Amino acid sequence: MTQRRRSATRRRVAAIAAAGVLLAGFGSAAPVQAADTNLVVNGGFEDGLVGWFVNNGNATDGAILSSTTDAYSGSSAVLVTNRATTGSGPMQDLSGKVQAGQTYTLSARIKYENAASPATKQFFATMHYGGGTYTNLVSVTATRGQWAHFNGQFTIPASQGVGTARLFFETPWTSTPAADPNLHLMDFTLDDVSVVGAAPPAPPSKTIEVVGKLPGEHNPLIGHKFGADGYGFVHDGRVYMYMTNDTQGYAPDPTTGVSPGINYGDINQITVISTTDMVNWTDHGEIQVAGPNGVAPFTNNSWAPGMAKQVVDGQEKFFLYYANGGGSSNVITGASPVGPWTSERTSTLIDSRTPGTEGVAWRFDPAPLVDDDGEAYLYFGGGPAATSMPPAERFNNPKNLRAIRLGDDMVSTVGSAAVVDAPVAFEAAQVFKRDGRYYLSYSSHFGGSDFGGPQTPLPGYPGGGQIGYMISDDPMVWPKETYAGVLFPNQSQFFGAGTGGNNHQSVFEYEGRYYFTYHGPTLNKRINGNTTQGYRSPHIQELAFNADGTIRQVVGDYAGVDQVRDFDPYRVFEAETFGWSKGVATAKVDGGSAEFGGTAPNLVVRDIDNGDWTALSSVDFGAGAGSLTAKVRPLAAGGTIQLRLGAADAPVVATIPVDAPLGQWTELTTGLTGVSGVHDVYFTYAGPAGADLFEIDTWAFAAGTGAELPVEVSAQARCVAGKAYVAVQARNGHDGPVDVVLESAYGQRSVSDVAPGANAYQQFASRTASVAAGSATVRVTGAVDGRSVTTVRTAEHSAAGCGD
Repeated sequence: MTQRRRSATRRRVAAIAAAGVLLAGFGSAAPVQAADTNLVVNGGFEDGLVGWFVNNGNATDGAILSSTTDAYSGSSAVLVTNRATTGSGPMQDLSGKVQAGQTYTLSARIKYENAASPATKQFFATMHYGGGTYTNLVSVTATRGQWAHFNGQFTIPASQGVGTARLFFETPWTSTPAADPNLHLMDFTLDDVSVVGAAPPAPPSKTIEVVGKLPGEHNPLIGHKFGADGYGFVHDGRVYMYMTNDTQGYAPDPTTGVSPGINYGDINQITVISTTDMVNWTDHGEIQVAGPNGVAPFTNNSWAPGMAKQVVDGQEKFFLYYANGGGSSNVITGASPVGPWTSERTSTLIDSRTPGTEGVAWRFDPAPLVDDDGEAYLYFGGGPAATSMPPAERFNNPKNLRAIRLGDDMVSTVGSAAVVDAPVAFEAAQVFKRDGRYYLSYSSHFGGSDFGGPQTPLPGYPGGGQIGYMISDDPMVWPKETYAGVLFPNQSQFFGAGTGGNNHQSVFEYEGRYYFTYHGPTLNKRINGNTTQGYRSPHIQELAFNADGTIRQVVGDYAGVDQVRDFDPYRVFEAETFGWSKGVATAKVDGGSAEFGGTAPNLVVRDIDNGDWTALSSVDFGAGAGSLTAKVRPLAAGGTIQLRLGAADAPVVATIPVDAPLGQWTELTTGLTGVSGVHDVYFTYAGPAGADLFEIDTWAFAAGTGAELPVEVSAQARCVAGKAYVAVQARNGHDGPVDVVLESAYGQRSVSDVAPGANAYQQFASRTASVAAGSATVRVTGAVDGRSVTTVRTAEHSAAGCGD
């Protein structure tokens, strides 16, 4: 055992007295209030080992947990064998469930049977609050061969942080347990564990109620959650973006709407989104990478991801690299770009043991490159410059980035890391290849004592928080002479107050175009104004090159990149595919994805309230859609889904009453007529105020018969006598009479029996001196081959101001 653990154990004894714990045999449990609840999952082990794992608070901890029928009650208990330390016992994570200042009642049954062990033995139920903080909660002295009963109360001090709170069972600590394993490391059986107390408070809603990505704009990429350090990866015609999950710690105050500042130390998930058109993004949810329940539980954090694909032993695999805090980097392996995920390693990939990383403060931000010949490389590093260098060199050439070869398995390294001598480097090295040359971009530092104190940057070198880049003919050779300039200024230059700070970028190629990813707290700014709390959002701009191969400096904006193709609606697709959204959230549910397959995670749109909406950009209905089907789970009576074209407040084209049994997933369909051509599509949601209306899993449009009426429509804003009007006109191009409904934001007019070649016209008064840009909707109904057909058209109009 380490000294750290030893001193923590001394704190345990003091904590028992300070907390006023009633140990078994010294006091009885107080009555449990009706509102109290059991916070332990599967405490009777009737579901096997679900919810339980071996305590891993120290690197030396280790044991084997297995189900046994030798139970105190029921049919199962857990048997703990092969214990490496006194603390090696079954553990359950109660983080987020227990609260500081609250009192809880703990009960459990424990037994040991080793004939060579003492006749009696003390056992502890202990809470690990993270780091070296351990508190013994309740104790019992068991008699060999008999079930003993933990039964006592404990109070968590009001000053105790409970961001990490993990309960486990152990024997009293000693530094040399292996010297007498019969005394210290005996097998034991545990059953009927409960921790009863006040139910944890409902977590603050993370749902973003504002429109964070404005209709018509393409940055930030998503408006319903945050995401930082975006890494673009292309596979099978689809762009995937892997991001640090900034939403994980987002907890806005219900009254002020302001969240505490971001806490990077709590982030252990990676967020994934994807697209085929660069505007409509599908949310694939979060990968639980690190932490006790993560794919790689030997790591604590997952920041700044990087992704690569490689065929290993004839099998296509996907490798997700990530920073485990600042000290190391790691990798997990996926069967597809969205998983499922496994860890091929039991220790970190890059750390202080990695050759060539001496003097690198932060061995993080790993970014892979698989070259055309199949050779793979990893770029990483950053942080304060080594103090052994002269101050000017620490500032201008800190030599804190590294490049290293990856093994053929992609989860090991080969040889020693090479220095990347990037000027004014801070972190975020990433490499892409174009026309046989390698481009390495990185984020620059802000100076200060970590980089030699006040210094004068060399001409052309990056300023603070900018993205610089280098060009080399060799992926492992990056002298300072390969520096090529500033690729991207600090994002605050483009997005203003509250959006400064460091950045993290990547470059990828998709369908012949190069794209530059970066982040900024722009969604945070739209929620809270210029005082932001550090929650970042992903952005993309297209990258352009000069004739000599150098990069034209990128200009950041909210417009973003062009949509590269219209959206195909004639299939089952995930409802969590958004061009824009307002007021909704997403969550994983059981089962696989209808669009991406049974092994891909399935998400639904949730927290849908009256007035919320989601939208898709540039949906191509071709000759016409015949129906819309939604897979929904009603949560309140009286909800409806409305389909609109062009805007969230455009006229309703179709309605789906969500009138299925509450709580049950069902598919509901409505017929469509006249929905043809290319439109932005808005799904708007209505129902009782204050209620969560329903959840949505998938959408599916079906093509119609193809019959539609020829009609030409137009809309124009005009000024008449100082007042603004919107004039809407429809010309009947059909060979028979039609009925026409003209509708704008200022009214509606129906015109019957409009003859072939004739017009229906209405000038709608706004009763104000100006109108905003908007759209009008025209619905035309007539007969085609003896059946009624309705065609819907929209027309845009500009703004108009009619003042003097």
